[in-house]
Amino acid sequence: MRKLLALLVMLLFTLPIAGTASVALLVNPALASCATTSLVVGPIPDSLTATARDGSAVTLGRQQLTHAATVISIGAATREVGRAGIVIALTAALTESNLRMLANSTAYPESTEYPNDGDGGDHDSLGMFQMRPTSGWGTVAELMNPDYQARAFYGGSDSPNSGSPRGLLDIPGWRSLTPGQAAQAVEVSAFPDRYDNVQPVAEAILGALTKTAGSAQLPSEGAPAEASRIVVPMVDGTYTWVSSFGWRTDPFTGRPRFHAGSDLAAADGTPILAAADGVVTFAGASGGFGNLIVVRHRVDGERVDTYYAHMWSSGVHVVVGETVAAGQHIGDVGSSGRSEGPHLHFEVHIGIESRVVDPLEWLTEHGATGVDGATVAPASCSPEGSR
Repeated sequence: MRKLLALLVMLLFTLPIAGTASVALLVNPALASCATTSLVVGPIPDSLTATARDGSAVTLGRQQLTHAATVISIGAATREVGRAGIVIALTAALTESNLRMLANSTAYPESTEYPNDGDGGDHDSLGMFQMRPTSGWGTVAELMNPDYQARAFYGGSDSPNSGSPRGLLDIPGWRSLTPGQAAQAVEVSAFPDRYDNVQPVAEAILGALTKTAGSAQLPSEGAPAEASRIVVPMVDGTYTWVSSFGWRTDPFTGRPRFHAGSDLAAADGTPILAAADGVVTFAGASGGFGNLIVVRHRVDGERVDTYYAHMWSSGVHVVVGETVAAGQHIGDVGSSGRSEGPHLHFEVHIGIESRVVDPLEWLTEHGATGVDGATVAPASCSPEGSR
């Protein structure tokens, strides 16, 4: 056990930050085969304000959010899209039109006869995704229909364009791209760097408008069966231990603050693993944690809750009530919430009183082993798809 502690301490100072978004696909090919999502669009608010990556505030009205609901619903019903694909579509539509159905009175005067949210006038582009009839995306009548535009953007076997022009699902390896890169691959914009700025807004829209099956928190009582093994919550060689448990200087305020977990730095999209067999008791947005997964375990007869924080909403691959195995891919590294960059914030809470302990010491005391990427139990298709 002491050898593991020594090894982990050495890794804290020596391991490079490794892995890319494509690691998720390599470690978990099942992600590419998930079917439709379990997302359900709920009530549409009158407005929503979210913060873009550059710190600017983006406010959307009910009509824009209604278009977002259309994009989400069609993505949820389209095989292989999943939450990740929906975030990409929302990112593209926000950048191209600020989620408005735009007519083009100069190029196509007849476009103003269809329901619209204003006149765009960008060359001969139309609608939310600013698609061009001359590029083969569809007729004016088709492109002034938000449902048609969403289906065309997603592409794949449900596409009205049969892969030409290419929709998202027609882009080889799109899951290994950032949302901005994937949006650019479909849109082929002259300004490819614009998309990443609004990804956090897309994430906020998806979180505000939807819920997943079993998204409510479970009662505190009860615990699963005894865990069979304990593992380090990331694949060997894909992370660096960068921040330890205890008092430290808060990077946001510059004042002393207790850090209740350990941080594992890794590339955005790197797989996060369940530290032990257990049951998911929370999966969703949670204040400064950003998107959080909590898994309940029974270890040596005692209740233990492990916390995995800062994922993007598209990086949460489990739902409340789901049983997971030690080493199973449950999420992807992100930087949502109170975070300075992509990393996993990992906490261990003991007993009904939820007493926090040093995660590194707890892993060592319980003989935690490292995980080889080839042995990772895959993420389920929920919420990315049906189980």
